[in-house]
Amino acid sequence: MANSDPPQKYVMLEQQTNLQPPPYHRRNVPRYHSGNHKSGGGCLKCICCCYCTLIVLIFIVAGITFYFYTVFQPQVPTYKVDKIDVKAFDVAPLELTLATELVVTVKADNPNKRIGFIYGKDSSVVGTFSDQQLCSGQLPAFHQGHKNVTMMKVVMKGKTKVDPEMQKKLMKNKESGQVPLLIRVVAPVRVVVGSVQTRQIKVLVNCTLVTSKIAPKNKVKILSAKYNVNVQF
Repeated sequence: MANSDPPQKYVMLEQQTNLQPPPYHRRNVPRYHSGNHKSGGGCLKCICCCYCTLIVLIFIVAGITFYFYTVFQPQVPTYKVDKIDVKAFDVAPLELTLATELVVTVKADNPNKRIGFIYGKDSSVVGTFSDQQLCSGQLPAFHQGHKNVTMMKVVMKGKTKVDPEMQKKLMKNKESGQVPLLIRVVAPVRVVVGSVQTRQIKVLVNCTLVTSKIAPKNKVKILSAKYNVNVQF
């Protein structure tokens, strides 16, 4: 007996307009926002603040410097060897030593109207001939006021071993009547502006001299002089 059931109908998916796909459950992946933008902006602000502060400080220092130089008009003091008196300049032939005693008069001129100087105790004055030290002494400690000229007498003493080379040079200079001397001065100094004192600095003075014959009871003439002044902070 034949099967009487009607054949099944096949429906194309395109025709099933009422069919909807199953809901899609999407998993939300958390996003992590880096803080690079914020930190970069903070660094930029910090750099800008530093630059602004630096510029302001430069303007302040420039203003103070301009005011100081305009109002006080600072000038470097001048130094000059005014006179040399010879108390002793004798060679001991047996010991081959040279005993020297000089009294050097140094002139310190402060041309400033509103600036003074305080010269400290720990100074040194050294006299050399042909790179060998002959004698040494010290400057007196004193306060030099405005528009002031101070004459200082420095007693310099010493004994030096005389080798044949130095003895030749001494004899040669004695005959020519021209003796080269180098006097080096190192002085601790404080600058005084009104009632304010700066920290201590070192003033270095090199006096390159050519004098006439050096001998006791002989009036020594300074034939030429060259001065070099440096400051060490």
